[in-house]
Amino acid sequence: MSVVTVTFCDMTDHALRLLRQNPRLAELAAFPFNFDLARAAHGHVEEVRLASGGPLEVVAGDDTGGTYFVCADGSMLYADSEGGAGIIGSSADEALEIMIGLAEAEEEEESEDDEEECHQHPGLDEARAELRAALGFPERSTAELEAMRQAALLRTEPDFVLLNADEGCAYELLGPPGPPLWEPVLATGRADLALLRAGDRVAWDAVADDPVRRRLALRAAQFDRDEGDLELLRHLLRHETRSSMTDELRLGAVLVGLRGDVGDLSLLHEVRETDFDTACGLGGMPEPGADADALREWARELDELLFGADPSDEPVSTWTDLARDQGMTELARVPLIRELDAIFMDQGRLRRPGASRALTTAPLSALARDFEELGDLPQALRAQRLYAALQESAWDRVSARHTQARLEREAGQLPHAVRTLAAVREALATPGDESLRHWQQVNLGRFIAEEHYRLTRALADANLPEEARALLAAADAILGELWENASKGVRELAEETAARMREVG
Repeated sequence: MSVVTVTFCDMTDHALRLLRQNPRLAELAAFPFNFDLARAAHGHVEEVRLASGGPLEVVAGDDTGGTYFVCADGSMLYADSEGGAGIIGSSADEALEIMIGLAEAEEEEESEDDEEECHQHPGLDEARAELRAALGFPERSTAELEAMRQAALLRTEPDFVLLNADEGCAYELLGPPGPPLWEPVLATGRADLALLRAGDRVAWDAVADDPVRRRLALRAAQFDRDEGDLELLRHLLRHETRSSMTDELRLGAVLVGLRGDVGDLSLLHEVRETDFDTACGLGGMPEPGADADALREWARELDELLFGADPSDEPVSTWTDLARDQGMTELARVPLIRELDAIFMDQGRLRRPGASRALTTAPLSALARDFEELGDLPQALRAQRLYAALQESAWDRVSARHTQARLEREAGQLPHAVRTLAAVREALATPGDESLRHWQQVNLGRFIAEEHYRLTRALADANLPEEARALLAAADAILGELWENASKGVRELAEETAARMREVG
């Protein structure tokens, strides 16, 4: 199991120390409360890790195959054997207090349905009283303990999501989901929108000059539309042109256009003419001299097609991008992992509307890019490998595998990268269709050669000289096939790699 053995609990949890020191208390915790320290030696049923990368310590197990972990901050995470996991206490002390207290409540509920149930654990009351007293737990009501458990479970996402270490898929939440992603992501934008509405011109400039705050304020205005916002929307729109063509630039134009003030047509056309991208992205705009109805109709059509006033209707990528831009890495990572899990479980989610068999794989390449931007190469590779496997044309397969090899190299998975580039070379030699007939003349050939040389250097640096020499020969062969224009940018890298191989000897 991918677990770092660090004794966080010895430093933070009084109750766990007592259980480890006192065999009698440890026996009571194991039966009837199913918290068995002895089962820690067996680990979990599979290799696991936290999505956030934090360390875990196995401290106990239960008789169903479940495992209790302590996280770096002292929180206790429970994972069952069926793929569910969640935080069950902010510390081992709290988790044990909840388990002992609710075991009592659950036993009483069961005994109401079956008179024999109350004899299932003879001496339960005495064991509970002894364990509570020894561990220093107070008397609490069932309602209070249940509230504590729910509060703990709600802390699972985003920082304590458990993954299968080999496959990278996430465990299901044991408790209810937390607030929708857009709520924490949009919090800063809502606060800034309130500042802008207060009319503080210093705040206006501070928000408008910051590209992230500006985007968030525009998103907040999208979902809280006030007729008095027109001037601040104009201000944000003018400044958003600094970022060229963004979704928020189009949103700002739509929000201004919905007011139907024909005097804004000059501003909208000025924004549209910022650069080539904005001119393309804001096409169809009414020409100067159009009436208010035409302006509103243009804005309304775009609003209905692309935006709307319900944040839950936005694609998850809107919120993960804004979370990432605010440094909320885990908040962005978790929904992306769950989206990727859903595709692995049902590739039919990629089916094009109205097409019975055709798949659109663009969501997978987008996920791979998102994970790479978050610095999560294992998840990026997981998405990229599936993306490559689903490509139909030889060109698309080669291009996808080239990217896969790069990610494998950057992740330190050098043998995987060698095998992937071997598959690239095989596809170049026997493509099976006409899509690669000009690969030697274009940038794809250049990129493939460059990746061969970069991987050769990585193999040399990893003290794998034989593998490096074999790949260098393949790289030189590819370079020899490239046309002059495609090979120009590769020759310097080829010479540097050859020099590095001479150093290796």
